[in-house]
Amino acid sequence: MGKIHSLISILFYVLTASALALTKRAPTPGQLSQVTDFGSNPTNVGFYIYVPNNLSANPAIIVAIHYCTGTAQAYYSGSPYATYAETHNIIVIYPESPYDGKCWDVSSESSLTHNGGGNSNSIANMVEWTLAEYGADSTRVFVTGTSSGAMMTNVMAATYPSLFAAGIAYAGVPAGCFYSDSNQQNGWNSTCSQGQSISTPEHWADIARAMNPGYEGSRPKMQIYHGSEDATLFPQNYYETTKQWAGVFGYEYENPESVENDTPVANWDRTTWGDNLQGILANGVGHNVQLQGEEDLKWFGFTS
Repeated sequence: MGKIHSLISILFYVLTASALALTKRAPTPGQLSQVTDFGSNPTNVGFYIYVPNNLSANPAIIVAIHYCTGTAQAYYSGSPYATYAETHNIIVIYPESPYDGKCWDVSSESSLTHNGGGNSNSIANMVEWTLAEYGADSTRVFVTGTSSGAMMTNVMAATYPSLFAAGIAYAGVPAGCFYSDSNQQNGWNSTCSQGQSISTPEHWADIARAMNPGYEGSRPKMQIYHGSEDATLFPQNYYETTKQWAGVFGYEYENPESVENDTPVANWDRTTWGDNLQGILANGVGHNVQLQGEEDLKWFGFTS
């Protein structure tokens, strides 16, 4: 009987060890892989990663954040960043929302605060893990996203400015615009979504700075895309978001450096306030603003 018990114990140990090894297995190059053990993950955000087959020393990192109803897999399949990973030595992180509906928490105080224990905290920890695990270049970490992912892009730039060199938000809202007085995680703010949260560049900048109080270092340069016919996150959010970052960088909002028509797409207008801020208004386009992958590479500094 004692012999059988010993054999059962050994078998249990082997199975447990195998399961643990499987859970903590390293990401497979050339495939979207899940990482389950990357440190603190207070809101149970999914961590998916693409490591290129031809990874070399000091890779860059792009954090690509999906839209409501989306998943890491959907954004991996529907965006060009994994393809660029192979040609430009980039690791791509695809976070996945833990909530029903798959929107991001950009409304609670915890997520709108540096190290506050919200979704933003979990995503920042994914970046830190990747930097350490792969010896990635900490000066070339970028963040982008669409819709709810664009909202989170602005939040990440405000809560963890030291982590990122640049951000690109496709059809989002200003950081803090979705704040809920009830501190509700993943709450919806109709006042903001309908473009009724209107303020000055200085006030929006104060909101962004308050997410990491006392921080005096450099901040990621920002590029903001929005459709002029957006009926989900109304077009006023384009103006409020560009106001926010103009205020952060000290640009005179009403006096941009340049306005280019039909750039980078026919009937789209690109406004440049300075080296750290551009806004692209997609005239005649609704909420689904097409990703401009080659332009993203330029903004992130991979191409001229």
